[in-house]
Amino acid sequence: MSGTAAMPPEEIEALAGEYVIGTLDAREAAAVEAALPRDAALREAVTRWEAMLAPLAALAPPEAPPPQLWSRIEASLAPPAPAAKPAVPDWRRWLWPGWALGASAVAAGLAAFLVMRPAETPRLMTVLMSQRDQPAWMVQADGNAIRLAALNPRPVEGDRVLQLWALPQGATAPTSLGLIPASGSFSVTPGGIVPQAGMLVEISLEPPGGSPLGRPSGPVLFIGRLTAAGSS
Repeated sequence: MSGTAAMPPEEIEALAGEYVIGTLDAREAAAVEAALPRDAALREAVTRWEAMLAPLAALAPPEAPPPQLWSRIEASLAPPAPAAKPAVPDWRRWLWPGWALGASAVAAGLAAFLVMRPAETPRLMTVLMSQRDQPAWMVQADGNAIRLAALNPRPVEGDRVLQLWALPQGATAPTSLGLIPASGSFSVTPGGIVPQAGMLVEISLEPPGGSPLGRPSGPVLFIGRLTAAGSS
């Protein structure tokens, strides 16, 4: 691409968003990267998106590397030169079949454990949009925990608070997940609710202390539906 001078602002914004999120193919991403040093409008849009998505880092809990990682690394390395095989005393030879049998039993038990272990719960996510169709909040559900992060933090009126709600499929009324702190970062493990794909997440504007009705009493400002991460 030679530049974005002929593109309307909304297309520049969309292109920058796709570049930052990583949904462009390799050729398109390389073209954007090459244009950034000389295209001020595109560069400013990319900077806005990077600042807007920075809070997503708070949603990613630290994860230990998979236990098979080191085995794969070791297997990819050149094998060491074989060492000279020491002589084995006759009295030790009878131990080896028993040891091999025990190791096989342990390996079989480990394989059965891995087969019977339940699959990991898919991570669910949604982006709550503003009335101007701008991404405002990111919601992530991992297991029973629900995490919220503001993508574009904005203060509310001094006598109002934001309250988070969940409406599982089939439910007739939403359940409050708590008041959102001023920082915009929020994590909760709601009792009695298991986050599932299709569950609605809402943010309403409420009086201090939250809604007195057990449901949103003020306007619902943001709403989104959880979907499995990576699904279209």
